Amino acid sequence: MKFPECVETERLRLRWQRESDAEQMFTRYASDPEVTRYLTWGPHQSAEETLAFLRQRQAEQPPGHTFNWLVFPKDGGPLIGSIGCRVNNHTVEFGYCLARDAWGKGYASEAAQAMVSVWLDEPTIWRVQAFCDPVNVASVRVLEKAGLTREGTLRKYVVAPNVSDIPCDVYCYARVRET
Repeated sequence: MKFPECVETERLRLRWQRESDAEQMFTRYASDPEVTRYLTWGPHQSAEETLAFLRQRQAEQPPGHTFNWLVFPKDGGPLIGSIGCRVNNHTVEFGYCLARDAWGKGYASEAAQAMVSVWLDEPTIWRVQAFCDPVNVASVRVLEKAGLTREGTLRKYVVAPNVSDIPCDVYCYARVRET
């Protein structure tokens, strides 16, 4: 499996994250309770925690199965957010988060559209999927703009610790490569 280190869109430059990005990630989004609200991890308390999080995620995954890109404005400027995926056989599952000051500008949709195309261009990938809380209307719009279709609701599927300790329902969105 080979995904590009860098992907460019009309307005964005996405590149693989590095441990040296931990401070910027912490400052821009990983410490923000609003940004992490619907994620499976809570806001970080320090850049060291963000670095430890990056290292733990890398250690947990088999090589070549997890990929994470940071999102920057193409013409320069501060980190906007991140988008990443986990590969399981023929399926890519992805998620994203953006710094709060980047919300509502179409960056998430632009990044998701680009990456869905990249993933589906890989000959071994037949399905790209993502989950979102039904209350998170902004993410619903992002996934639909990225060409994914809502396939249904998975009941009591994910614990979003920033919302509740009880598993919550999520929408399952997917796009498949046709034969």
